Amino acid sequence: MKPTSSTPRDASHLAYPEPPASPLWHRTGPRPRPLTAEQRRRNREALLRAQRRTPRSATTVEAQ
Repeated sequence: MKPTSSTPRDASHLAYPEPPASPLWHRTGPRPRPLTAEQRRRNREALLRAQRRTPRSATTVEAQ
């Protein structure tokens, strides 16, 4: 597999190799329990309310 890079060359020209991923990035242990239908509904409604609301910076600039 060829490494993805912003330049046409591969990563072999780098002075140091990329370090391995931290083991803390990988979850171990039990998986979280899924959300209930009620929790999903509340989250969806809160997201819609937040998306309809005007940003604070827009309201403070207009008030001045």
